[in-house]
Amino acid sequence: MSNERTQALSNVGVSIWLDDLSRTRIESGQLAELAETVNVVGVTTNPTIFQNAIGSGVGYADRIADCAKRGLDAAATITELTTADVADACDIFAGVFAATDGRDGRVSIEVEPGLARDAAGTVAQAKELWAKVDRENAMIKIPATIEGLAAISEVIAAGISVNVTLIFSLERYRQVINAYLVGLERARAAGVDISKIHSVASFFVSRVDSEIDARLEAVGTDEARALKGQAGVANARLAYEVFEQSFASDRAKMLLELGAHAQRPLWASTGVKDPNLPDTLYVTELAAPNTVNTMPEATLNALADHGEVQGDRVSGSYGEANQVLNLIDAQGVDYVEVTEKLEVEGLSKFDASWDDLVETVTGALRASA
Repeated sequence: MSNERTQALSNVGVSIWLDDLSRTRIESGQLAELAETVNVVGVTTNPTIFQNAIGSGVGYADRIADCAKRGLDAAATITELTTADVADACDIFAGVFAATDGRDGRVSIEVEPGLARDAAGTVAQAKELWAKVDRENAMIKIPATIEGLAAISEVIAAGISVNVTLIFSLERYRQVINAYLVGLERARAAGVDISKIHSVASFFVSRVDSEIDARLEAVGTDEARALKGQAGVANARLAYEVFEQSFASDRAKMLLELGAHAQRPLWASTGVKDPNLPDTLYVTELAAPNTVNTMPEATLNALADHGEVQGDRVSGSYGEANQVLNLIDAQGVDYVEVTEKLEVEGLSKFDASWDDLVETVTGALRASA
């Protein structure tokens, strides 16, 4: 039986994906159980998630020992471990994938964060990971850097489904949608079946609040403090307006009529950082049709326990959302500066997690040799 609160969110048209993966989740049956009980229909991963999973030392010893016997270095071992986890998770969600015609049942794996400014390297690794996982319901995550935009188009053109990640600004989101449409156009011109290509655009939420709220607190006025906890939701709601407008364009409609799929917005970074805010804020307030919400387990549990889903909270909210961002701007908080800083910090955090993961696996390989 599905949980009534998670079911209510699904009924709005939100696909619930889990923002976590580990060998333990797979082998214990817990991942399959989440699909059955709380409407989880997909999984996202990133370098931090795999550092936490593999760094825990639980569930990977035998596989690392095998990699050591084969003489693999840390990078190759990481690829072996992570693609095996993603492939097995894809198999768990194969039924969902089939039942939703490829819309859900997706499991994402990210290119190395060090490639974020390297379009050619990103394309090469995206193709390598796609072939290595060898599951149609995989998605390759590519950061939405300026360099990543060209890579997104090329990878989509090759018929590979893509999860575009680390989107913070509305302008960059528009560029991401364009990159997706360019990729579809190239794929169609090359004779690729565009009905098999799916994509989501991961728009980050809580980090926007964390950065803007700190700046509002620094301003220190009552007017500034009254705006805290509002920027993330407002920014995401305006992203949904961009989504609606972009896929209602003649250019997009032509591709959709030929079998292409709209690139759905995915709300990422949905764990609430501020204890003064409701712990399901970025779930219930961003409920809207044709969206994905990828949640850490704590947020998913909070939703299942006490989340109050009140239907579509996004459509038609754009005037209010614009007003929130305008009032924040009037307090001297620079939106462009904030979103640019968040992109740099996001990449830096994943770089640090990747370095930690390489160090962890290098030590494990030595111990197994």
